[in-house]
Amino acid sequence: MNLSEAKEVLASCGQEHLLRFYDQLNEEEQQSLLDQIAAVDFSVLEIAAKKSEEVRGKIEPLKEYCTLTETAAKKDKFESAGLDAIRHGRVAAVLLAGGQGTRLGSEHPKGMYNIGVNKDLYIFEMTIRNLMEVVKKAGVWVPLLIMTSTKNHEETTNFFEEKNYFGYDRDHVRFFIQDMAPSVDYNGKIYMEGKGKVSSSPNGNGGWFSSLMRSGLLEECKENGVEWLNVFAVDNVLQKMADPLFVGGTILSGCPSGSKVVAKAAPDEKVGVMCLEDGRPSIVEYYELTEDMMYEKNPDGSPAYHYGVILNYLFRISALEDIADQSMPLHIVEKKIPYMAEDGTLVKPEKPNGYKFETLILDMVHMMDGCFVFEVQRGREFAPVKNKTGVDSVESARALLLANGVEL
Repeated sequence: MNLSEAKEVLASCGQEHLLRFYDQLNEEEQQSLLDQIAAVDFSVLEIAAKKSEEVRGKIEPLKEYCTLTETAAKKDKFESAGLDAIRHGRVAAVLLAGGQGTRLGSEHPKGMYNIGVNKDLYIFEMTIRNLMEVVKKAGVWVPLLIMTSTKNHEETTNFFEEKNYFGYDRDHVRFFIQDMAPSVDYNGKIYMEGKGKVSSSPNGNGGWFSSLMRSGLLEECKENGVEWLNVFAVDNVLQKMADPLFVGGTILSGCPSGSKVVAKAAPDEKVGVMCLEDGRPSIVEYYELTEDMMYEKNPDGSPAYHYGVILNYLFRISALEDIADQSMPLHIVEKKIPYMAEDGTLVKPEKPNGYKFETLILDMVHMMDGCFVFEVQRGREFAPVKNKTGVDSVESARALLLANGVEL
């Protein structure tokens, strides 16, 4: 994009102020600003003006799921189908690793956090260890696609190089950068972080597939025969990805997607819950559950909203492509957004002053025709690292790692 093109685009949506300091920038900074403007998704501005989200459909308890008991009974069948798909290169793993470890007291990418006690043990290292279990069982390398952000891409890739990919074959690892969404004030005007820097943030975990497409890696996957993508988050150190049982069960179910779930530890646990929305599988966030829903019972006396998601999903690529042209719900999040004032000074607000925009992977589940809901054991597959201490913390994750025989 050149300057005249940028002016035309910005004039069409009332964002001309993004070029206010253009003439004060050097040539490299000017081109960087033009590149940022070219990358902005201006369609979110219409949503900001409305300041509302789509209304949820009718929420009901989930009726079908694969319990631990059922998996145990079908273990050989599921695993055989899963290993066959993995050995024929039909499955790739997608690691969502665009976040920083700020809440853990770290200024580095969250995956670089050292969760070890007596020796170094990084979150990224645990991811590779867990995936290596599948590699050893299947006898083939599983393609690993790692989504970073503009803020942590270079540090993440350098870290993997420095650690020699923790023993994983680098020829089967690819990195791609998550798309960004602009941050705006209450009037829908995009903030600036500096004279040559547009304020933006990652577009939510639902943006992984569009980012993958834009990177060109989706086409590479398809050319190599990949049909299924297992998407998972960086902060669960017990996460099992490309799990043959999960892969095989999902494929045999005939569903275009699958979701790993765990039995909730308590009715009010802060996890998204699998449910039905207008008769289709969906996920209701914990803050959307009313107290009545939290304690609702099925006819047999079991909890009606019992299974929490752990952000480990399996999607058939053809199904993802079917919904790629559909508009995903855009979630508006009110935030405190640092910005540059008209005089060029940086302001750090003490209270919310605008909106950020996110798409969520849970909406992709609802957009598809079905989801294979697969229960896993909490103590073996769910050790999230979201806080430094307390619930879902470094402390609790270390305890779970030790319980699973991992040396720290």
